[in-house]
Amino acid sequence: MKFDIDRFREILDTLSRNKSRSFLTGFGVFWGVFMLVALLGGGQGLKELLQNNFEGFATNSAIILPQPTTKPYAGFRKERQWSMVYGDVERLKHQVPELETVSPVLSHWGCTAVYDDKKTSCSMKGLLPDYQKVETPQLFYGRYINEMDVKQNRKVCVIGKRVYKELFPGGGDPCGKRIRVDNIYYDVVGVDYSAGNMSVNGRAETSVSVPLTLMQKAYNLGDSVHLICVTAQRGVTMSSITDKMRTVVAKAHKIDPTDEKAVTVFNTEVLFGMLDNLFSGVNFLILLVGIGTLLAGAIGVSNIMMVTVRERTTEIGIRRAIGATPRNILGQIISESVILTAVAGMSGILFAVMVLQMLELGNTTDGIVAAHFQVRFWVAVGASLLLGVLGVLAGLAPAMRAMSIKPVDAMRDE
Repeated sequence: MKFDIDRFREILDTLSRNKSRSFLTGFGVFWGVFMLVALLGGGQGLKELLQNNFEGFATNSAIILPQPTTKPYAGFRKERQWSMVYGDVERLKHQVPELETVSPVLSHWGCTAVYDDKKTSCSMKGLLPDYQKVETPQLFYGRYINEMDVKQNRKVCVIGKRVYKELFPGGGDPCGKRIRVDNIYYDVVGVDYSAGNMSVNGRAETSVSVPLTLMQKAYNLGDSVHLICVTAQRGVTMSSITDKMRTVVAKAHKIDPTDEKAVTVFNTEVLFGMLDNLFSGVNFLILLVGIGTLLAGAIGVSNIMMVTVRERTTEIGIRRAIGATPRNILGQIISESVILTAVAGMSGILFAVMVLQMLELGNTTDGIVAAHFQVRFWVAVGASLLLGVLGVLAGLAPAMRAMSIKPVDAMRDE
């Protein structure tokens, strides 16, 4: 059947004569599409918000830290205190070739940073340049700690976002200016704007990072290190080399290699895997609920169209009597179903996009969007195609019923 503007007007007139019924039917489809699109966009935004907490942190990394022993070994009692040393870094580099980065970390809390008459609380971190491969900095000004800083024990530092804003409330580039932390003066060489909540021994925004060798001397820490952060080579899973790393460190300190608590290895790969699995389940649930709601709306459209066909028995019979073919009747009923479904569905998509845009604006700070609560273009296209298919399926049964109406039976009903 050729669909022209006159036919379209006729369909709209038919729908307008049943305004209340059309509204209730369309609302079911509208709500189904709105739920599907809003849940998909909301799930995507929620995933981004959670991922922002781990922004910049390597997904194939692990953190090795010492804890009191829980098993006696080599004549030593359990609950023995011990600490790692810089030699453990070299051992891991040579005995575990699957590792790409082995970076020690020193920490000191409860410090106060001072610049002129401004002061703020902070934590100190002693790092090496390769720590960037574990937690990638977002440098707003300046540079990161480099090899020359380490070799020459330069009194330089990289300050976090919060430290920068409280010490330099007027803004501007602070590089080259000198701040004091615990009676030691450091030249600021960079400002790190990392905002992730997953950080090693303190958040990046409240930290003052200095060369590890300088911190060892400044706080009389000798050769000790508090943590060792590692990343694996491409294609190597961290869980496959965890026991090997623990054994290397444990043997050097006369600790039972099976004592998992004494040599704790915090595997971030497991954490990121749990997050991915969580949102895979959430996305499946969203699709299940959204498509279920859409199908319920389509069934409502089909039922209403069946009632409409029953009420229009006489009209259909007269159309058949004056020459309308079964194909004409089929096209009319399916067209009405598709238009009703499409109008309600598109309205649901537009309303969902508006709601998601408001959520996105509500999660914007300093002009930076924290998360994108929107669906992809092809998701919207897929939803539109699904609406068309559901419209045809919803109108198929009523159309078949309308095609079976005989003019003589229609006149008798009248």
